[in-house]
Amino acid sequence: MQKLRYLAIIGVSAWLCTIVSPAGAETFRVGRLLCFSTPRVGLVLGSAQSLRCVFYARRPPRQYIYEGRIRRVGLDFGVTSASTLSWAVLAKNSRIGPGTLRGSYVGASGSLAVGPGLGANVLIGGSRRTVVLQPLSIERSIGINLAAGVTHLTLGPRGRR
Repeated sequence: MQKLRYLAIIGVSAWLCTIVSPAGAETFRVGRLLCFSTPRVGLVLGSAQSLRCVFYARRPPRQYIYEGRIRRVGLDFGVTSASTLSWAVLAKNSRIGPGTLRGSYVGASGSLAVGPGLGANVLIGGSRRTVVLQPLSIERSIGINLAAGVTHLTLGPRGRR
């Protein structure tokens, strides 16, 4: 039964991915964004978490550090430990530098945790809406939690490592 829930979350997120993707826009995979969050307490109608993220650019291979905040509005019930989120980063142009990912991203998310947990997020936004975090983020956490709703992520640059 639990596997069906995970598959449903991933299936819905993949479907949403096709809706929020820029139609007909050529995109390049420019790297990976890995974020580490603080513990979360779902407040029934939403939650908020602080993030520390590292963007791993593909060409040239560099790392850029970001700090952010992720807010969820919708069903969010339970408690999880610190979690890890990982996104493939797509952009309309392959030139990525410090601060390129800064901005606001909005989309859909869902997660389920009963002990170990998984989640998925589909977000679009950033600098002039030229960056897409997709196809899915994979979120790993430990706790007891059920969440589904609209997600708002804000990223600000913190330099290069």
